[in-house]
Amino acid sequence: MADTSSEAIRIKEAEQAFDRRRRTFGLIVAPILAAAVMLTPIDALTLEAHKLLAIMVLVALWWITEPVPIPVTSLLGPTLAVVTGAIPAGAAFAAFSNPMIFLFMGGFILAKAMMMHGLDKRFAYWLLSRSWVGSNPRRIFLAIGLATALCSGWVSNTATAAMMFPIALGLLKSIQDMMAANGRAIDLSEYKYATGLMLMTAYSASIGGVLTPIGTPPNLIMLGFLDSMEGIHISFFEWMIWGFIAMVLYFAIAYVVLSKLFPADVERIDGAEEFIRARIAELGGWTRAQKNTLCAFLLAVFLWILPGFMNMFLGATSPILKMYNTLFPEAIAAMAGALLLFLLPVNFAKREFTITWKEASSGIEWGTLILFGGGLAMGGMMYKTGLSQWIGNLIVGAMGGAVSQVVLVAVFSVMALLLSELTSHTAATNMIGPLAITIAVSAGLSPVPVSVGIALSASLGFMLPVSTPPNAIVYASGYVPITKMISSGVYIDFIGIAFVTIPLVIWIVSFIVG
Repeated sequence: MADTSSEAIRIKEAEQAFDRRRRTFGLIVAPILAAAVMLTPIDALTLEAHKLLAIMVLVALWWITEPVPIPVTSLLGPTLAVVTGAIPAGAAFAAFSNPMIFLFMGGFILAKAMMMHGLDKRFAYWLLSRSWVGSNPRRIFLAIGLATALCSGWVSNTATAAMMFPIALGLLKSIQDMMAANGRAIDLSEYKYATGLMLMTAYSASIGGVLTPIGTPPNLIMLGFLDSMEGIHISFFEWMIWGFIAMVLYFAIAYVVLSKLFPADVERIDGAEEFIRARIAELGGWTRAQKNTLCAFLLAVFLWILPGFMNMFLGATSPILKMYNTLFPEAIAAMAGALLLFLLPVNFAKREFTITWKEASSGIEWGTLILFGGGLAMGGMMYKTGLSQWIGNLIVGAMGGAVSQVVLVAVFSVMALLLSELTSHTAATNMIGPLAITIAVSAGLSPVPVSVGIALSASLGFMLPVSTPPNAIVYASGYVPITKMISSGVYIDFIGIAFVTIPLVIWIVSFIVG
Protein backbone atom coordinates (compact mmCIF):
# COMPACT_ATOMS: atom_id res chain seq x y z
CA MET A 1 0.00 0.00 0.00
CA ALA A 2 1.55 3.33 -1.07
CA ASP A 3 2.05 5.89 1.63
CA THR A 4 -0.10 8.85 0.60
CA SER A 5 0.17 10.73 3.88
CA SER A 6 0.66 14.48 3.84
CA GLU A 7 4.18 13.99 5.24
CA ALA A 8 5.18 11.74 2.34
CA ILE A 9 3.71 14.19 -0.17
CA ARG A 10 5.54 17.08 1.48
CA ILE A 11 8.85 15.22 1.35
CA LYS A 12 8.36 14.34 -2.32
CA GLU A 13 7.53 17.94 -3.22
CA ALA A 14 10.61 19.15 -1.33
CA GLU A 15 12.79 16.66 -3.23
CA GLN A 16 11.38 17.81 -6.56
CA ALA A 17 11.91 21.47 -5.67
CA PHE A 18 15.51 20.80 -4.63
CA ASP A 19 16.12 18.89 -7.84
CA ARG A 20 14.83 21.81 -9.94
CA ARG A 21 17.02 24.30 -8.05
CA ARG A 22 20.04 22.02 -8.41
CA ARG A 23 19.61 21.73 -12.17
CA THR A 24 19.00 25.46 -12.63
CA PHE A 25 22.03 26.31 -10.50
CA GLY A 26 24.27 24.06 -12.57
CA LEU A 27 22.92 25.30 -15.89
CA ILE A 28 23.70 28.92 -15.06
CA VAL A 29 26.65 28.83 -12.65
CA ALA A 30 28.83 26.14 -14.24
CA PRO A 31 29.50 28.01 -17.53
CA ILE A 32 30.22 31.22 -15.57
CA LEU A 33 32.74 29.44 -13.34
CA ALA A 34 34.33 27.74 -16.35
CA ALA A 35 34.76 31.12 -18.08
CA ALA A 36 36.20 32.62 -14.89
CA VAL A 37 38.75 29.79 -14.67
CA MET A 38 39.75 30.35 -18.29
CA LEU A 39 40.23 34.09 -17.72
CA THR A 40 42.31 33.59 -14.58
CA PRO A 41 46.07 33.54 -15.34
CA ILE A 42 47.74 30.27 -14.24
CA ASP A 43 51.39 30.40 -15.24
CA ALA A 44 52.14 26.82 -14.20
CA LEU A 45 49.73 25.44 -16.80
CA THR A 46 50.16 25.15 -20.54
CA LEU A 47 47.44 26.76 -22.65
CA GLU A 48 45.99 23.31 -23.48
CA ALA A 49 45.90 22.27 -19.82
CA HIS A 50 44.35 25.63 -18.85
CA LYS A 51 41.57 25.15 -21.43
CA LEU A 52 41.00 21.62 -20.20
CA LEU A 53 40.76 22.83 -16.59
CA ALA A 54 37.94 25.19 -17.55
CA ILE A 55 36.19 22.38 -19.43
CA MET A 56 36.61 20.06 -16.44
CA VAL A 57 34.96 22.63 -14.15
CA LEU A 58 31.95 22.74 -16.48
CA VAL A 59 31.76 18.95 -16.90
CA ALA A 60 32.20 18.16 -13.20
CA LEU A 61 29.51 20.62 -12.11
CA TRP A 62 27.13 19.38 -14.77
CA TRP A 63 27.77 15.78 -13.75
CA ILE A 64 26.77 16.75 -10.20
CA THR A 65 23.82 19.05 -10.95
CA GLU A 66 22.53 17.30 -14.11
CA PRO A 67 21.01 20.23 -16.04
CA VAL A 68 21.37 17.96 -19.10
CA PRO A 69 21.53 14.14 -19.11
CA ILE A 70 24.82 12.82 -17.74
CA PRO A 71 25.75 10.97 -20.99
CA VAL A 72 25.31 14.26 -22.89
CA THR A 73 27.73 15.97 -20.50
CA SER A 74 30.15 13.08 -21.03
CA LEU A 75 30.16 13.74 -24.77
CA LEU A 76 30.36 17.50 -24.25
CA GLY A 77 33.75 17.31 -22.50
CA PRO A 78 35.79 15.76 -25.35
CA THR A 79 33.82 17.79 -27.91
CA LEU A 80 34.74 21.08 -26.24
CA ALA A 81 38.33 19.91 -25.87
CA VAL A 82 38.55 19.48 -29.64
CA VAL A 83 36.67 22.70 -30.50
CA THR A 84 38.91 24.79 -28.21
CA GLY A 85 42.07 23.23 -29.61
CA ALA A 86 43.08 21.62 -26.33
CA ILE A 87 43.27 18.09 -27.77
CA PRO A 88 43.11 16.64 -31.32
CA ALA A 89 39.91 14.76 -32.17
CA GLY A 90 41.64 11.38 -32.48
CA ALA A 91 43.09 11.63 -28.99
CA ALA A 92 39.93 13.10 -27.44
CA PHE A 93 37.63 10.30 -28.62
CA ALA A 94 40.09 7.39 -28.53
CA ALA A 95 38.77 6.34 -25.11
CA PHE A 96 35.38 5.44 -26.63
CA SER A 97 37.06 2.45 -28.29
CA ASN A 98 38.67 1.27 -25.05
CA PRO A 99 38.35 -2.55 -24.70
CA MET A 100 36.72 -2.02 -21.29
CA ILE A 101 33.65 -0.64 -23.09
CA PHE A 102 33.28 -3.89 -25.01
CA LEU A 103 33.72 -5.85 -21.79
CA PHE A 104 30.75 -3.92 -20.43
CA MET A 105 28.80 -4.35 -23.68
CA GLY A 106 29.28 -8.11 -23.64
CA GLY A 107 28.20 -8.19 -20.00
CA PHE A 108 25.05 -6.20 -20.82
CA ILE A 109 24.09 -8.60 -23.62
CA LEU A 110 24.62 -11.67 -21.43
CA ALA A 111 22.61 -10.05 -18.64
CA LYS A 112 19.79 -9.19 -21.05
CA ALA A 113 19.58 -12.80 -22.21
CA MET A 114 19.56 -14.03 -18.61
CA MET A 115 16.70 -11.69 -17.71
CA MET A 116 14.77 -12.22 -20.94
CA HIS A 117 14.79 -16.02 -20.58
CA GLY A 118 14.25 -16.04 -16.80
CA LEU A 119 17.62 -17.49 -15.81
CA ASP A 120 18.02 -14.93 -13.03
CA LYS A 121 14.60 -15.77 -11.60
CA ARG A 122 15.40 -19.47 -11.69
CA PHE A 123 18.45 -18.86 -9.53
CA ALA A 124 16.60 -16.55 -7.12
CA TYR A 125 13.67 -18.95 -6.64
CA TRP A 126 16.06 -21.90 -6.35
CA LEU A 127 17.87 -20.20 -3.47
CA LEU A 128 14.63 -19.17 -1.76
CA SER A 129 13.28 -22.72 -2.01
CA ARG A 130 16.20 -24.28 -0.09
CA SER A 131 15.17 -26.25 2.99
CA TRP A 132 17.24 -24.06 5.32
CA VAL A 133 15.11 -21.05 4.35
CA GLY A 134 11.65 -22.47 4.90
CA SER A 135 9.10 -20.07 6.39
CA ASN A 136 11.45 -18.43 8.89
CA PRO A 137 11.30 -14.64 8.37
CA ARG A 138 14.93 -14.09 9.42
CA ARG A 139 16.15 -16.73 6.98
CA ILE A 140 13.90 -15.36 4.23
CA PHE A 141 15.43 -11.96 4.96
CA LEU A 142 18.90 -13.49 4.53
CA ALA A 143 17.97 -15.49 1.42
CA ILE A 144 16.42 -12.47 -0.34
CA GLY A 145 19.61 -10.53 0.34
CA LEU A 146 21.89 -13.37 -0.85
CA ALA A 147 19.92 -13.96 -4.04
CA THR A 148 19.95 -10.25 -4.83
CA ALA A 149 23.65 -9.77 -4.09
CA LEU A 150 24.80 -12.80 -6.09
CA CYS A 151 22.64 -11.89 -9.10
CA SER A 152 23.79 -8.27 -9.12
CA GLY A 153 27.40 -9.36 -9.42
CA TRP A 154 26.59 -10.35 -13.02
CA VAL A 155 23.40 -8.45 -13.86
CA SER A 156 22.99 -4.68 -13.41
CA ASN A 157 22.06 -3.53 -9.91
CA THR A 158 18.94 -1.82 -11.22
CA ALA A 159 17.69 -4.87 -13.12
CA THR A 160 18.37 -7.14 -10.15
CA ALA A 161 16.48 -4.87 -7.76
CA ALA A 162 13.58 -4.65 -10.22
CA MET A 163 13.50 -8.47 -10.47
CA MET A 164 13.65 -9.10 -6.71
CA PHE A 165 11.23 -6.29 -5.82
CA PRO A 166 8.01 -8.18 -6.76
CA ILE A 167 9.34 -11.34 -5.08
CA ALA A 168 9.80 -9.42 -1.83
CA LEU A 169 6.36 -7.84 -2.24
CA GLY A 170 4.79 -11.29 -2.68
CA LEU A 171 6.38 -12.51 0.54
CA LEU A 172 5.13 -9.44 2.39
CA LYS A 173 1.64 -10.09 1.05
CA SER A 174 1.88 -13.58 2.55
CA ILE A 175 2.64 -12.00 5.93
CA GLN A 176 -0.29 -9.62 5.56
CA ASP A 177 -2.66 -12.48 4.66
CA MET A 178 -1.37 -14.59 7.55
CA MET A 179 -1.89 -11.73 10.01
CA ALA A 180 -5.40 -11.06 8.67
CA ALA A 181 -6.31 -14.75 9.08
CA ASN A 182 -5.23 -14.49 12.72
CA GLY A 183 -7.38 -11.43 13.29
CA ARG A 184 -4.56 -8.89 13.14
CA ALA A 185 -4.73 -6.47 10.22
CA ILE A 186 -1.43 -4.75 9.46
CA ASP A 187 -0.48 -1.79 7.29
CA LEU A 188 2.71 -2.79 5.48
CA SER A 189 3.71 0.87 5.09
CA GLU A 190 4.09 0.98 8.88
CA TYR A 191 5.38 -2.58 9.39
CA LYS A 192 9.05 -2.72 10.43
CA TYR A 193 9.84 -6.02 8.75
CA ALA A 194 8.44 -4.73 5.45
CA THR A 195 10.77 -1.73 5.62
CA GLY A 196 13.71 -3.97 6.41
CA LEU A 197 12.98 -6.43 3.59
CA MET A 198 12.66 -3.59 1.07
CA LEU A 199 15.95 -2.03 2.22
CA MET A 200 17.68 -5.42 2.20
CA THR A 201 16.63 -5.83 -1.43
CA ALA A 202 17.98 -2.41 -2.43
CA TYR A 203 21.20 -2.53 -0.42
CA SER A 204 22.04 -6.08 -1.50
CA ALA A 205 21.72 -5.07 -5.16
CA SER A 206 24.36 -2.38 -4.63
CA ILE A 207 26.57 -4.58 -2.43
CA GLY A 208 26.57 -7.45 -4.93
CA GLY A 209 27.82 -5.12 -7.64
CA VAL A 210 31.30 -5.07 -6.09
CA LEU A 211 31.77 -8.80 -6.74
CA THR A 212 32.95 -8.59 -10.36
CA PRO A 213 34.39 -5.89 -12.63
CA ILE A 214 31.14 -5.87 -14.65
CA GLY A 215 28.93 -5.77 -11.54
CA THR A 216 28.75 -1.97 -11.43
CA PRO A 217 30.31 0.83 -13.52
CA PRO A 218 32.71 2.26 -10.86
CA ASN A 219 34.65 -1.02 -10.83
CA LEU A 220 35.43 -0.93 -14.54
CA ILE A 221 35.99 2.82 -14.56
CA MET A 222 38.77 2.61 -11.98
CA LEU A 223 40.28 -0.44 -13.68
CA GLY A 224 40.17 1.50 -16.94
CA PHE A 225 41.91 4.51 -15.38
CA LEU A 226 44.63 2.29 -13.91
CA ASP A 227 45.20 0.65 -17.28
CA SER A 228 45.12 3.79 -19.45
CA MET A 229 46.97 6.16 -17.08
CA GLU A 230 49.54 3.90 -15.41
CA GLY A 231 49.59 0.73 -17.51
CA ILE A 232 48.48 -1.36 -14.51
CA HIS A 233 46.21 -4.25 -15.46
CA ILE A 234 44.02 -5.86 -12.82
CA SER A 235 42.58 -9.16 -14.04
CA PHE A 236 38.97 -10.26 -13.68
CA PHE A 237 40.09 -12.99 -11.28
CA GLU A 238 42.10 -10.60 -9.08
CA TRP A 239 39.17 -8.22 -8.79
CA MET A 240 36.84 -11.07 -7.89
CA ILE A 241 39.08 -12.01 -4.95
CA TRP A 242 38.87 -8.47 -3.56
CA GLY A 243 35.24 -8.06 -4.57
CA PHE A 244 34.15 -11.32 -2.93
CA ILE A 245 35.76 -10.36 0.39
CA ALA A 246 34.25 -6.87 0.25
CA MET A 247 30.81 -8.20 -0.72
CA VAL A 248 30.73 -10.70 2.14
CA LEU A 249 31.78 -8.10 4.72
CA TYR A 250 29.44 -5.38 3.43
CA PHE A 251 26.58 -7.90 3.29
CA ALA A 252 27.22 -9.05 6.86
CA ILE A 253 27.11 -5.44 8.09
CA ALA A 254 23.89 -4.70 6.18
CA TYR A 255 22.23 -7.89 7.42
CA VAL A 256 23.10 -7.26 11.07
CA VAL A 257 22.10 -3.57 10.98
CA LEU A 258 18.81 -4.11 9.15
CA SER A 259 17.80 -7.21 11.13
CA LYS A 260 18.37 -5.29 14.37
CA LEU A 261 16.57 -2.13 13.24
CA PHE A 262 13.67 -3.93 11.51
CA PRO A 263 13.12 -7.31 13.24
CA ALA A 264 10.32 -9.70 12.41
CA ASP A 265 7.61 -10.07 15.03
CA VAL A 266 6.52 -13.57 13.92
CA GLU A 267 8.33 -16.91 14.02
CA ARG A 268 7.11 -18.14 10.64
CA ILE A 269 5.39 -16.80 7.53
CA ASP A 270 2.53 -19.06 6.60
CA GLY A 271 2.22 -19.30 2.83
CA ALA A 272 5.81 -18.26 2.06
CA GLU A 273 6.90 -21.72 0.88
CA GLU A 274 3.72 -22.12 -1.16
CA PHE A 275 4.35 -18.73 -2.77
CA ILE A 276 7.87 -19.72 -3.84
CA ARG A 277 6.73 -23.14 -5.10
CA ALA A 278 4.00 -21.48 -7.16
CA ARG A 279 6.53 -19.09 -8.73
CA ILE A 280 8.84 -22.01 -9.58
CA ALA A 281 5.92 -23.91 -11.14
CA GLU A 282 5.14 -20.87 -13.31
CA LEU A 283 8.67 -21.04 -14.74
CA GLY A 284 8.04 -24.57 -16.03
CA GLY A 285 10.84 -26.80 -17.31
CA TRP A 286 14.16 -25.64 -18.69
CA THR A 287 13.77 -24.22 -22.18
CA ARG A 288 16.31 -24.43 -25.01
CA ALA A 289 16.86 -20.67 -24.73
CA GLN A 290 17.65 -20.97 -21.01
CA LYS A 291 20.14 -23.79 -21.62
CA ASN A 292 21.81 -21.81 -24.42
CA THR A 293 22.05 -18.72 -22.24
CA LEU A 294 23.56 -20.71 -19.38
CA CYS A 295 26.17 -22.19 -21.74
CA ALA A 296 27.13 -18.75 -23.09
CA PHE A 297 27.32 -17.28 -19.59
CA LEU A 298 29.44 -20.14 -18.24
CA LEU A 299 31.78 -19.83 -21.24
CA ALA A 300 32.38 -16.13 -20.48
CA VAL A 301 32.94 -16.83 -16.77
CA PHE A 302 35.34 -19.68 -17.58
CA LEU A 303 37.36 -17.45 -19.92
CA TRP A 304 37.39 -14.67 -17.29
CA ILE A 305 38.69 -16.75 -14.40
CA LEU A 306 40.95 -19.20 -16.27
CA PRO A 307 43.98 -16.81 -16.29
CA GLY A 308 43.82 -16.62 -12.49
CA PHE A 309 44.20 -20.38 -12.15
CA MET A 310 46.86 -20.45 -14.85
CA ASN A 311 48.76 -17.81 -12.90
CA MET A 312 48.58 -19.91 -9.73
CA PHE A 313 49.69 -23.18 -11.35
CA LEU A 314 51.96 -22.02 -14.19
CA GLY A 315 53.34 -18.78 -12.75
CA ALA A 316 52.98 -15.16 -13.84
CA THR A 317 55.82 -15.45 -16.36
CA SER A 318 54.44 -18.51 -18.13
CA PRO A 319 54.47 -18.08 -21.95
CA ILE A 320 51.18 -19.99 -22.10
CA LEU A 321 49.56 -17.44 -19.77
CA LYS A 322 51.01 -14.54 -21.75
CA MET A 323 49.68 -15.99 -25.00
CA TYR A 324 46.25 -16.57 -23.43
CA ASN A 325 46.07 -12.98 -22.15
CA THR A 326 46.96 -11.74 -25.62
CA LEU A 327 44.34 -13.85 -27.37
CA PHE A 328 41.56 -13.79 -24.76
CA PRO A 329 41.61 -10.55 -22.72
CA GLU A 330 38.52 -9.87 -20.59
CA ALA A 331 36.74 -7.92 -23.34
CA ILE A 332 37.11 -10.79 -25.80
CA ALA A 333 35.85 -13.27 -23.20
CA ALA A 334 32.73 -11.13 -22.68
CA MET A 335 32.13 -10.73 -26.42
CA ALA A 336 32.69 -14.47 -27.01
CA GLY A 337 29.91 -15.32 -24.57
CA ALA A 338 27.63 -12.57 -25.91
CA LEU A 339 28.18 -13.40 -29.60
CA LEU A 340 27.53 -17.08 -28.93
CA LEU A 341 23.95 -16.12 -28.06
CA PHE A 342 23.41 -15.04 -31.67
CA LEU A 343 24.70 -18.42 -32.95
CA LEU A 344 23.01 -20.94 -30.63
CA PRO A 345 19.64 -21.84 -32.19
CA VAL A 346 16.34 -22.12 -30.36
CA ASN A 347 14.53 -23.30 -33.48
CA PHE A 348 16.94 -23.71 -36.38
CA ALA A 349 14.19 -24.60 -38.86
CA LYS A 350 12.72 -21.14 -38.33
CA ARG A 351 16.20 -19.60 -37.96
CA GLU A 352 15.38 -18.49 -34.42
CA PHE A 353 18.38 -17.97 -32.16
CA THR A 354 18.82 -17.35 -28.44
CA ILE A 355 18.73 -13.58 -28.82
CA THR A 356 18.12 -11.08 -31.62
CA TRP A 357 19.99 -7.85 -32.12
CA LYS A 358 16.84 -5.86 -31.33
CA GLU A 359 16.52 -7.68 -28.01
CA ALA A 360 20.23 -7.39 -27.24
CA SER A 361 20.48 -3.70 -28.08
CA SER A 362 17.55 -2.91 -25.79
CA GLY A 363 19.53 -4.43 -22.93
CA ILE A 364 22.67 -2.40 -23.56
CA GLU A 365 22.83 0.65 -21.31
CA TRP A 366 24.13 3.00 -23.98
CA GLY A 367 24.13 5.96 -21.61
CA THR A 368 26.40 4.08 -19.21
CA LEU A 369 28.79 3.18 -22.03
CA ILE A 370 28.92 6.82 -23.17
CA LEU A 371 29.46 8.02 -19.62
CA PHE A 372 32.18 5.42 -19.17
CA GLY A 373 33.90 6.47 -22.39
CA GLY A 374 33.55 10.15 -21.56
CA GLY A 375 35.07 9.65 -18.13
CA LEU A 376 38.03 7.75 -19.56
CA ALA A 377 38.42 10.46 -22.21
CA MET A 378 38.51 13.28 -19.65
CA GLY A 379 40.90 11.35 -17.42
CA GLY A 380 43.20 10.59 -20.35
CA MET A 381 43.20 14.21 -21.50
CA MET A 382 43.98 15.45 -17.99
CA TYR A 383 46.92 13.06 -17.91
CA LYS A 384 48.25 13.93 -21.38
CA THR A 385 48.10 17.71 -20.88
CA GLY A 386 49.69 17.54 -17.43
CA LEU A 387 46.57 18.93 -15.75
CA SER A 388 46.16 15.99 -13.39
CA GLN A 389 49.84 16.21 -12.43
CA TRP A 390 49.45 19.92 -11.63
CA ILE A 391 46.36 19.31 -9.50
CA GLY A 392 48.04 16.36 -7.81
CA ASN A 393 51.11 18.43 -6.94
CA LEU A 394 48.89 21.18 -5.51
CA ILE A 395 47.07 18.74 -3.23
CA VAL A 396 50.25 16.92 -2.18
CA GLY A 397 51.88 20.31 -1.46
CA ALA A 398 48.87 21.44 0.57
CA MET A 399 49.22 18.28 2.67
CA GLY A 400 52.84 19.08 3.45
CA GLY A 401 54.26 16.71 0.86
CA ALA A 402 53.74 13.65 3.09
CA VAL A 403 50.74 11.59 2.01
CA SER A 404 50.32 8.16 3.54
CA GLN A 405 48.45 5.33 1.86
CA VAL A 406 45.95 5.19 4.73
CA VAL A 407 45.15 8.91 4.53
CA LEU A 408 44.85 8.82 0.75
CA VAL A 409 42.49 5.84 0.75
CA ALA A 410 40.42 7.27 3.63
CA VAL A 411 40.03 10.73 2.06
CA PHE A 412 39.07 9.50 -1.40
CA SER A 413 36.85 6.69 -0.10
CA VAL A 414 34.81 9.16 1.94
CA MET A 415 34.76 11.58 -0.99
CA ALA A 416 33.49 8.86 -3.33
CA LEU A 417 30.82 7.87 -0.82
CA LEU A 418 29.54 11.41 -0.26
CA LEU A 419 29.50 12.28 -3.97
CA SER A 420 27.71 9.01 -4.76
CA GLU A 421 24.98 9.88 -2.26
CA LEU A 422 24.22 13.08 -4.16
CA THR A 423 24.87 12.19 -7.79
CA SER A 424 25.49 9.23 -10.08
CA HIS A 425 28.19 6.97 -8.65
CA THR A 426 29.51 6.59 -12.20
CA ALA A 427 29.92 10.34 -12.60
CA ALA A 428 31.44 10.62 -9.11
CA THR A 429 34.03 7.96 -9.97
CA ASN A 430 34.84 9.70 -13.24
CA MET A 431 35.46 12.98 -11.41
CA ILE A 432 37.78 11.86 -8.64
CA GLY A 433 39.40 8.74 -10.13
CA PRO A 434 42.09 10.46 -12.26
CA LEU A 435 42.95 12.86 -9.42
CA ALA A 436 43.38 10.05 -6.90
CA ILE A 437 45.64 8.05 -9.20
CA THR A 438 47.77 11.09 -10.03
CA ILE A 439 48.13 12.09 -6.36
CA ALA A 440 49.13 8.55 -5.41
CA VAL A 441 51.82 8.48 -8.09
CA SER A 442 53.00 12.02 -7.19
CA ALA A 443 53.38 10.90 -3.56
CA GLY A 444 55.35 7.81 -4.59
CA LEU A 445 52.54 5.42 -3.66
CA SER A 446 50.85 2.59 -5.54
CA PRO A 447 47.65 3.87 -7.20
CA VAL A 448 45.95 0.46 -6.87
CA PRO A 449 44.69 0.71 -3.24
CA VAL A 450 43.07 4.15 -3.66
CA SER A 451 41.53 3.06 -6.97
CA VAL A 452 39.95 -0.01 -5.39
CA GLY A 453 38.85 2.08 -2.40
CA ILE A 454 37.04 4.56 -4.66
CA ALA A 455 35.33 1.81 -6.64
CA LEU A 456 34.12 0.01 -3.51
CA SER A 457 33.03 3.17 -1.69
CA ALA A 458 31.06 4.45 -4.68
CA SER A 459 28.77 1.43 -4.29
CA LEU A 460 27.86 2.39 -0.69
CA GLY A 461 25.16 4.94 -1.49
CA PHE A 462 22.48 3.82 0.97
CA MET A 463 21.14 7.03 2.51
CA LEU A 464 18.83 8.61 -0.06
CA PRO A 465 16.36 7.45 -2.75
CA VAL A 466 18.35 9.43 -5.34
CA SER A 467 21.64 7.75 -4.40
CA THR A 468 21.05 4.60 -6.45
CA PRO A 469 18.28 3.22 -8.70
CA PRO A 470 17.69 0.26 -6.31
CA ASN A 471 17.04 2.74 -3.49
CA ALA A 472 14.54 4.59 -5.69
CA ILE A 473 12.78 1.35 -6.65
CA VAL A 474 12.09 0.24 -3.07
CA TYR A 475 11.32 3.79 -1.91
CA ALA A 476 8.54 3.91 -4.51
CA SER A 477 6.83 0.98 -2.74
CA GLY A 478 5.74 3.30 0.06
CA TYR A 479 7.06 0.85 2.66
CA VAL A 480 10.31 2.74 3.26
CA PRO A 481 10.04 6.10 5.09
CA ILE A 482 12.91 8.33 4.01
CA THR A 483 13.94 8.82 7.64
CA LYS A 484 14.42 5.06 7.99
CA MET A 485 16.48 4.91 4.79
CA ILE A 486 18.71 7.74 6.00
CA SER A 487 19.20 6.34 9.50
CA SER A 488 19.98 2.79 8.38
CA GLY A 489 22.07 4.03 5.45
CA VAL A 490 24.28 6.17 7.70
CA TYR A 491 25.16 3.15 9.84
CA ILE A 492 26.00 0.88 6.92
CA ASP A 493 27.83 3.58 4.93
CA PHE A 494 30.25 4.60 7.63
CA ILE A 495 30.69 1.20 9.28
CA GLY A 496 31.47 -0.13 5.81
CA ILE A 497 33.99 2.64 5.09
CA ALA A 498 35.70 2.49 8.49
CA PHE A 499 35.80 -1.26 9.10
CA VAL A 500 35.77 -2.77 5.62
CA THR A 501 36.90 -0.45 2.83
CA ILE A 502 39.97 1.14 4.39
CA PRO A 503 41.35 -1.98 6.18
CA LEU A 504 40.56 -4.23 3.20
CA VAL A 505 42.17 -1.93 0.67
CA ILE A 506 45.26 -1.15 2.74
CA TRP A 507 46.08 -4.61 4.07
CA ILE A 508 44.54 -7.20 1.76
CA VAL A 509 44.87 -5.43 -1.59
CA SER A 510 48.35 -4.11 -0.84
CA PHE A 511 49.40 -7.59 0.26
CA ILE A 512 48.15 -9.18 -2.95
CA VAL A 513 49.66 -6.47 -5.14
CA GLY A 514 52.92 -6.67 -3.20
